[in-house]
Amino acid sequence: QVQLVESGGGLEQPGGSLRLSCVASGFNLDSYVIGWFRQAPGKEREGVSCVSSSDRYTYYANSVKGRFTISRDKAKKTVYLQMNSLKHEDTAVYYCAAPREVGYSFHCSFDAPDYDYWGQGTQVTVSS
Repeated sequence: QVQLVESGGGLEQPGGSLRLSCVASGFNLDSYVIGWFRQAPGKEREGVSCVSSSDRYTYYANSVKGRFTISRDKAKKTVYLQMNSLKHEDTAVYYCAAPREVGYSFHCSFDAPDYDYWGQGTQVTVSS
């Protein structure tokens, strides 16, 4: 079965850093677009970042641009989200997601309904 598992969340101070990991099983992670989303209490799930299947293209929401970096480690079959200069507003449950279609026919999207496979989420809390 296709599964995505996030990890790396936790409590961090404003201005601090966290690195989230997304590990895939049941499919070749390197053939797919991977998106990172987050959902804060009382808010809709929003796209944070996305990396193309080739790793050539990366995209970021304006709210995290310049602070977050998405990357893929093919050997470890893992996609990372490095989060620096964390703000209170970054507090949310973070999810990684993948579509059914391979990257050849699916391009990066920040629309949650475009994705089919989701991890369980990892909590990120930014507080002093």
